[in-house]
Amino acid sequence: MANMRFAVGLRRLIPFLGYHHVLMILIAAGIILLSLLLAGCSSTSPGIPNIFLMSLYYQHYPPNFDPAQVDPGVTTAISNIVGQAQLEVRVGYFGICINPDGGAFLCSNNASSLAGQVSVDQDPLNLIWIASTFKDSIVFPYLIIVAIVLAFICFILLATFPGWHEETDERGSERDVKPFPSRPVSQIALALIFVASVFVLVSVLWQHTASVAASTIAQDLGNGSVKSGVGTTAMILGWFGFALFIIVTIGLLVMILSISLLDRLTDD
Repeated sequence: MANMRFAVGLRRLIPFLGYHHVLMILIAAGIILLSLLLAGCSSTSPGIPNIFLMSLYYQHYPPNFDPAQVDPGVTTAISNIVGQAQLEVRVGYFGICINPDGGAFLCSNNASSLAGQVSVDQDPLNLIWIASTFKDSIVFPYLIIVAIVLAFICFILLATFPGWHEETDERGSERDVKPFPSRPVSQIALALIFVASVFVLVSVLWQHTASVAASTIAQDLGNGSVKSGVGTTAMILGWFGFALFIIVTIGLLVMILSISLLDRLTDD
């Protein structure tokens, strides 16, 4: 009985679900994904330490030798310095998470406080300091923040679009009517979400390029003793957020062009 009531209510709701409501849902989903991306490594909440841009951790493995290496034997010295360390460092936009001994993660936006909680033997190559330098000097989260703000303003503008409502015609019968949205408001919303999409694209490309470059260099410097990686979850969140904003941009553009075409046909 409850399922039947839900189905009936859903059928009544769907006809009144406007085109702009779908775009609003996509914008909300994009904002949530990008907010999660920014929140990565900012706390020890479940799943948050798994959202990171780059990770560095101690692990012994056969070093890579190359004729370009002037002193290949330095890998032995580094291995001796590292010893039995197994610390892992993960970097987000506003925080750093460390796992000193394979247990729970410790997260903070202050690298000094994290460094004070580990011994010299746990981080002999100062991976926490390297991660902090990467976060402070290379990572730039403010384009994504501006993109979220612009997308939210676009969301508010879409909420002002007229929806379905009942009107009484000349014969006295009621009918459902939905007026066209304001063209200037539609164009402003399109411009905002387009700029937000560009900002997210630039940020995600920057994030991916910087993370790959920094992780590769760090691993080469710790050849045989330090491993690195790029956060897959962070990449997925960034690219999916960009894809949702692009879909909304295309959807608004199609809506504006369709309304313009209908106006021309009506005038003719």
